[in-house]
Amino acid sequence: MEISQPARPIAAGVAASHPATAAAGMRILQAGGSAADAAVAAVLATCVTETVYTGLGGGGVATYFDAASGNVTCLDFFVAVPGTDGDVEAGPMVSVDVFFGGMPQVYAIGGASVAVPGVPAGCGEVHRRWGRLPWASLVAPAHELAVTGAELPAAHARTLESCAPALTYGSGAEVYAPGGRLLGGGDRLFHPGLATAMARLADEGPALFYTGAYGAQLVESVREAGGSIGPLDLANYRVLETPVDHATLGSYRVRARHDLSRTVDTIAALPANLTGLPRPERAVALASALRDLGRQKIGDTTNVSVVDPDGNACVITTTLGLGAGVWLPGLGINLNSMLGEGELITDDLAPGRRMSSNMCPLVVIDAAGDLALAAGSAGASRIRTALIDTLLGVLVDGLDSASALSRPRFHVVDDTVHAEPGYPTDELDALAAAGWRIQQWPEIDHYFGGVTAVAAGSAAGDPRRGGVGLLL
Repeated sequence: MEISQPARPIAAGVAASHPATAAAGMRILQAGGSAADAAVAAVLATCVTETVYTGLGGGGVATYFDAASGNVTCLDFFVAVPGTDGDVEAGPMVSVDVFFGGMPQVYAIGGASVAVPGVPAGCGEVHRRWGRLPWASLVAPAHELAVTGAELPAAHARTLESCAPALTYGSGAEVYAPGGRLLGGGDRLFHPGLATAMARLADEGPALFYTGAYGAQLVESVREAGGSIGPLDLANYRVLETPVDHATLGSYRVRARHDLSRTVDTIAALPANLTGLPRPERAVALASALRDLGRQKIGDTTNVSVVDPDGNACVITTTLGLGAGVWLPGLGINLNSMLGEGELITDDLAPGRRMSSNMCPLVVIDAAGDLALAAGSAGASRIRTALIDTLLGVLVDGLDSASALSRPRFHVVDDTVHAEPGYPTDELDALAAAGWRIQQWPEIDHYFGGVTAVAAGSAAGDPRRGGVGLLL
């Protein structure tokens, strides 16, 4: 079986996990902005509309494809380990149980879980390198959303229900459970003070959070909550350019950073004849490649994917973890809890060190050197699974991005295949015959990732996260 080639050039469009997020990016594309401009505007919008997943207090990574040169650049603006000031020792974290898939998973939040955030700096650097429009115009959609609040999609409400012990901790209660009732799908998500923060961000730029007034507030808030972030931690934070990995999938080249789950390595390790295998055999080969040593943290993450009319692409993934429950007073900004995410704690962590993550925004280049797909995903250790399934759906099975994202997926943990309802029975039978245990899930679930993708003639967001795609 030959890999399907796109019937027409890749679309110009925006894919995101909230309608208002996608609309923010599309507004910038329509104003003549680049893919980078639109992606930054969309990410800033997520800091208002998707705060169960991300925010200005989080971190992220970006992948940019320059159509004119064919160059791919990966930027790391994930969180950094605090403590370079050396004058404060962090106290204990606060343990919370999050029930996910019916099983409790222990996380830690509070001031000691807060790492140095990177979202403001990352957005600023993406704009500095590849933006066309003024910075303030990119913040404007997010500011407008912060003034009014935004509707909480039903998919986000399900995540909120799972993560409520963390998100409603402390000042989060008035945001996510006003009047003592947890927000549900269709309710308005509003952050008092966030409009003020966005207005100042538009005027003063990202330095506001590092060497400006909000940086000082961040240090004070974290230290009062038992954390150790200091002025030097913020002043010395830098966005890093990281090496770009590559793997081939038929005639395509996949380009992305090296992530904690080894997404690109996994693609490279797939059998050379994978694209020609019958689907049941392909499922067995894929499951073997995806075996991931049992990590299955929930991961509050989101992604935006943008392609502009010139064929440039910008894919950005950001996260808060579960959120530390440490809020900048009067500004509606929750800080990250990445130091409380067990699967991200590695032996080489030290003050000033950049933490690792599973995030892997990627681009796919065809044999002619043109962009064929821009995609990224939420979902912690399921990011790799969701992205590879999307690549196979679009590039091998010839599906449009919406069909590829909505079809059932499976994810491997140790010797168990976790499968969404509707996954083909013949493939599950082949997996069982090959020795895999099969765990059937009762419904399509946000556990299985949250992809956003722009491909030939289509753009889509994952229905598991309330995603949408818009074409220019």
